[in-house]
Amino acid sequence: MENNVYKVYEDEIQLLEEEIKLLAEKYDDLKQESTFYSDEEILTSIKLFQKEFQGESKGECPSDLKAQLESLEREMSFLMKFTGIHFTSHSKKTLEKNENRTVQKHRLSGNCHSLPFQLEFQLLETQNKENVSAVITDFNIRMESEEYSDLSKFVSSTEKHRNLLLFFRSLSSYAEWYEHRRCTFLHFKAKYPDIVALPEGQLGDYMILRNPKLPGFELMIVWKIHIDEEGRTTPVLDLLTKVPEQVLERKMAPFENAPTCFRSMLLLFGIETAIENLIKVAGLEKSIPALLTRGSNFKSSFN
Repeated sequence: MENNVYKVYEDEIQLLEEEIKLLAEKYDDLKQESTFYSDEEILTSIKLFQKEFQGESKGECPSDLKAQLESLEREMSFLMKFTGIHFTSHSKKTLEKNENRTVQKHRLSGNCHSLPFQLEFQLLETQNKENVSAVITDFNIRMESEEYSDLSKFVSSTEKHRNLLLFFRSLSSYAEWYEHRRCTFLHFKAKYPDIVALPEGQLGDYMILRNPKLPGFELMIVWKIHIDEEGRTTPVLDLLTKVPEQVLERKMAPFENAPTCFRSMLLLFGIETAIENLIKVAGLEKSIPALLTRGSNFKSSFN
């Protein structure tokens, strides 16, 4: 009993020590960042803030900050719905600052639809009498790319070229297809629970169709999402078949025609319609021979 009590206290002490350490690091960062600003810059900022505060207290609000804030919130909401990108945290640390250049380290985390991401990059800002320029000098992307194998090469290429805009634009397109595949699989699993199986769950990249009256017969619909190094996203679907020996003994037509016919269906009717028609055929024992005979028979069996 005493050992359990001590263990609880030790865990609480450890948590407090970790929290103190994090707060100390944050304080050091803020202290370090504040040293990059001169006393004159700090006093100027204080005076500007006091002037704005006094103006608001007297009812003077020429720029109508409230209306601007509401407008920005609407724009932000629209962008999040349009791109699927939602930022959950952001931190900034000034590493270097002088008259000609400023180096800041940024950390961003968020989600694009159901895909989480974390970014770390350094932003170098230089200025002269004519213009101001900003360049990303270091770029690191943290994603569970092992789970999304198609993303691995793209992530590596984006880090190499330090292209922040390309990353967000392509991630939005990839995540949209990823979410569409997940919802499509769930829809057909709920609608045809006796025929559709998802061995890897809703986040997997394939679904299996089984006919209860033909044990051992399976159709596997594989749905990959390909993204190249330039960020172009393309859905790639294919059909694989598993045929039991008793079906082969009936000397049915060659099964190798099925994938070709399925790809034709995709071009003619689109992804959802092609999959649903295939599910309906797979659920009918008498339709299996027609499914696997010729391309024309395959197409006519869906009508």
